[in-house]
Amino acid sequence: MTTYHFVGIKGSGMSALAQILFDKGYKVQGSDIEKYFFTQKALEDAGIPIYPFSKDNIKPGLTVIAGNAFPDTHEEIQEALKLGLPVIRYHKFLGEFARKFTSIAVAGAHGKTSTTGLMAHVIGGAKPTSYLIGDGTGKGVKDAEYFVFEACEYRRHFLSYYPDYAIMTNIDFDHPDYFANIDDVFSAFQQMAMQVNKAIFAYGDDELLQKIQAKVPVVYYGFGEENDFQARNIKHTKNGTTFDVFVRNTFYGSFEIPLFGDHNVLNALGVIAVCQYENIDTEIVKERLLTFEGVKRRFTEKKMGTQIIIDDYAHHPTEIKATIHAARQKYPDREIVAIFQPHTFSRTQAFLNDFAQSLNEADSVYLCEIFGSARENHGKLSVKDLQERISGAQIIEEEDTSPLLKHENAVLIFMGAGDIQKFQLAYEKLLSNTLKK
Repeated sequence: MTTYHFVGIKGSGMSALAQILFDKGYKVQGSDIEKYFFTQKALEDAGIPIYPFSKDNIKPGLTVIAGNAFPDTHEEIQEALKLGLPVIRYHKFLGEFARKFTSIAVAGAHGKTSTTGLMAHVIGGAKPTSYLIGDGTGKGVKDAEYFVFEACEYRRHFLSYYPDYAIMTNIDFDHPDYFANIDDVFSAFQQMAMQVNKAIFAYGDDELLQKIQAKVPVVYYGFGEENDFQARNIKHTKNGTTFDVFVRNTFYGSFEIPLFGDHNVLNALGVIAVCQYENIDTEIVKERLLTFEGVKRRFTEKKMGTQIIIDDYAHHPTEIKATIHAARQKYPDREIVAIFQPHTFSRTQAFLNDFAQSLNEADSVYLCEIFGSARENHGKLSVKDLQERISGAQIIEEEDTSPLLKHENAVLIFMGAGDIQKFQLAYEKLLSNTLKK
């Protein structure tokens, strides 16, 4: 049996896929930079070896799965090609793997990870389900009938997938280092839609998704009355959100989720629609929605002293706004403090004014220096360009997070897709020491 070697195993999709193959009984190992990423904990818990990058890791008998952040010139990929080993890109491997199941791909500019996690949790309560979630979580279930996975539009990678079903949460302009404009993004989703085999479940209040053409039925969900699945009578409780679902204007059922924010109601609605289409018992759906504990780095919260500390992956203006609104719904009487680390120079440049507008919805704003990615590690602008556009915003350093201490009884949201966690950890350490005094 071959050993699968993952080049860039700490990537969120890569670590999830490694866990799936490990669960399926395959030998799995991988390599990456030595810096700590939250995705590696599950790999370490499973006993999957992680090596520092080196061409010496590549030996005969391996099948190499290459992360998309690494070019063909990477030393391990070069060595694998030299030895004549199979080298398969992550998205290509995933596309082939998904064909073995009734597959449900979750695509969209925002909400992919949360919706994938929710879909896997709900349908997994009824039928054996394997899943790959973009927070680095993957599970390969024995005799799985369903495979729920996140389908990312970046570089049109999701065009390697031919799923039975697709949930499309929205279309928005992002990844400005690759997509030229919103029309370019739409064309990618349109192409993806033509590859779906059974049905598409799309957010119907999104003007662009309303234009999607497909060879299969497109079922719309949303708040508007013209949707096939509509959420009405939305109410916030201290534990979450309740809402009624109408299918083509006929009452279908009342549901509750332990989450806040309109985006979470929409995610649940998409999941409910797929389950209804697949004849999953409605009572199981209700029960599983209630027991969903969320995914990693999506409104993950803890209480320390008088403060609520939230870790969130929000890195696009639309996501920042949704996260701040969800915090206001859950904690209407507390000050909302945003600590934001912009992710990539190209995205910060493209959305400079939009970031400012979204962050201004918080009561106080702190900014961390821009996080460059493996694709780009420098740019012409700095975080000061964003600071100038936000009323009262301060720049914060990992070495000194003490300004946050003054926000008693506040909700502190650490947001970003880079290494914002290091700022959060530094602050938690400081706060913990302060509380002990």
